[in-house]
Amino acid sequence: MASPSKAGAALTALREDLTGEVLAPGDPGYDDTRAVFNAMIDRRPAVIAQCANEADVARSVRFARDLDLPIAIRGGGHSVAGMAVNDGGLVIDLRRMNEVTVYRAAQSVRVQGGALMSHLDRATQPYALATTGGRVSTTGVAGFVLGGGSGWLDRTHGLAVDNLIGVDLVTADGTALHASAEQNPELFWALHGGGGNFGVATSLTLRLHELPAFSMALLLYLPEFAREVTRTYREVIQAGPDEASGAIIHLTGPPEEFVPPHLVGQLLCCALLTYAGAEADMRKLAEPLLALPHEAAIVTAIPYADLQCMLDDPPGMRNYWSAEYLTSAPDDFVDVFCALGDALPVPTGTQHVLFPLGGAIADGPADYPVPYRDSPWAVHPFGVWEDPADDERCVQWVRDVRTAVRPWSSGAVYLNFIGDEGAERVIAGLGAENARRLASVKRQYDPDNVFRFNHNIVPA
Repeated sequence: MASPSKAGAALTALREDLTGEVLAPGDPGYDDTRAVFNAMIDRRPAVIAQCANEADVARSVRFARDLDLPIAIRGGGHSVAGMAVNDGGLVIDLRRMNEVTVYRAAQSVRVQGGALMSHLDRATQPYALATTGGRVSTTGVAGFVLGGGSGWLDRTHGLAVDNLIGVDLVTADGTALHASAEQNPELFWALHGGGGNFGVATSLTLRLHELPAFSMALLLYLPEFAREVTRTYREVIQAGPDEASGAIIHLTGPPEEFVPPHLVGQLLCCALLTYAGAEADMRKLAEPLLALPHEAAIVTAIPYADLQCMLDDPPGMRNYWSAEYLTSAPDDFVDVFCALGDALPVPTGTQHVLFPLGGAIADGPADYPVPYRDSPWAVHPFGVWEDPADDERCVQWVRDVRTAVRPWSSGAVYLNFIGDEGAERVIAGLGAENARRLASVKRQYDPDNVFRFNHNIVPA
């Protein structure tokens, strides 16, 4: 670690050099800036560099290396483990770098490293174009994509990494480079699921797809109907086209206009059917779900970007999540899944989710380090609560879900859905063979493991 005098001089120089702002403890705005999505995370970095451009990022990396400071990279700040912030190190905060440029003729989009999903979706919506994004609008695009990228459009258009055309990256020595199929192809391969292990992504270029219409059906059921609803939803998805997606969600009835007042704060089962197409076609698909006794329903055409905002979780909540990817979802699994839903911590913001996969996900490139590609379903226990007194019961419920569904688990996992669950789970999220290849790429581009606040790949 550098001497106080050297560190002070370096910080002064960084403040002068950066186009963006530099914050240190005691500076106005420091506490607000260090806060991340998960309120369980309370870390105090020595320096926050609010970078405005690629040159700022390169300068910040060199600053941290000179002072031997650990580096965390902040885009959306949605990592449930709080990987976007550290104690006593440097945070490279990309939020000022949020520009999105749509290339209509090429059907592609360039997204800066600090852009959120809302920036991307709102920019592409006027062109009736979209690409696979996260399921909430506040997720950072870069971390989402580089971690694999699963969302409402993945059955239609593949995982987000399947749509990745190029990445501009600042590496551990402060060098800016471009990775694509033609330039640095091995690094480009590694960025298809390897996350932020290889550098700071200052921009990404993604393939866009025509999306002239989008629609959804959201139905609320009493929990005693959950098993029938889940089985029916499973059949609708398995018999339906790739344009159909959505989720089964056990949740506490939120205080929203579409929830009957007497069900607010009560356990409910929700069926969400999303459809990359016209409302009339979606309604036909949703008929078996609409035929079941339900308490409320929204069945409508909706702009895709608006749907992306519907399930946004409020900031400042406590979060603990995990996931299991399944080999199948037979009736005995449905019984276990719904029993776990009956045990959901109520009333909290916690959700118990079953997502469909398949379609374009399964048909995508087999070479990328996303070993969950062949799973037809995923269970995502999503613990969200406000009161620290609920920590133990909410965390334990998430762990209980993982344990109970393990008989149907493939062993693979999507790393963006989990926190710090140890090195073996990182390998499960990459694939053992891929992990060895990724370690070689890591050795080439980050031999000192500078970028380690992530689902870390150790250089080999």
